[in-house]
Amino acid sequence: MQNLLLIDDDQRLGGMLGDYLRAQGFGFQHAPDGRAGLSQIQALKPDLVILDLMMPGIDGLEVCKQLRALQLPVRHTPVLMLTAKGDPMERVVGLELGADDYVAKPFEPRELLARIKAILRRQGQPAAETNASAAQQLVFGSLEIDRDARVVRVAGQAAELTSYQFDLLVALAERAGRVLTREQIMEAVRGRELEAFDRSIDVHMGRIRAAIEADVKEPKRILTVRGVGYVFAKQQD
Repeated sequence: MQNLLLIDDDQRLGGMLGDYLRAQGFGFQHAPDGRAGLSQIQALKPDLVILDLMMPGIDGLEVCKQLRALQLPVRHTPVLMLTAKGDPMERVVGLELGADDYVAKPFEPRELLARIKAILRRQGQPAAETNASAAQQLVFGSLEIDRDARVVRVAGQAAELTSYQFDLLVALAERAGRVLTREQIMEAVRGRELEAFDRSIDVHMGRIRAAIEADVKEPKRILTVRGVGYVFAKQQD
């Protein structure tokens, strides 16, 4: 059984989601505020955290920031944000702090369930399931992408990426030399079309660059093609 932790001050929502997600076969716990949520993350080590950004006291952004500063492996716990509808800046900031995906309130429980399953599937999916004919490792100069271990190394040093960012990097690396639109990249990973206001792909690319590029202002691995999208360089140092 995979265990979920909801961090949200809305008790009514917590009760409703608890009933629904337990009926879908998940373990479920509810923390009513950010401080309790951080304690439960360390005690329970959930498989996924559902995190509301708008909470009194320690808000969701601070919870996400503190979570990503915890010891391994807890700090790699995937995070699904709950954000206010019509406020894309919240989503951008949350993604910059290391969240994997978001759902805007109000939402259908089935949409939340689909996002949860997609994140957990990416988290535990072996390379053979994503591309049976591909080699275990992708190597571009000093950059190594180990799909089985889901680890990225630059010059032997591990690079910190969320589960979703790892999959974005793999999608680009598998198509090295091809210019891809934002829609093509996200479709390859998430299997859903972009919303018109969705800026999350650019935020994730910025995070990936910060992890693997020597100079984010002059990237050599992931290049921007103005007006189109991105291309992963075939030849790298």
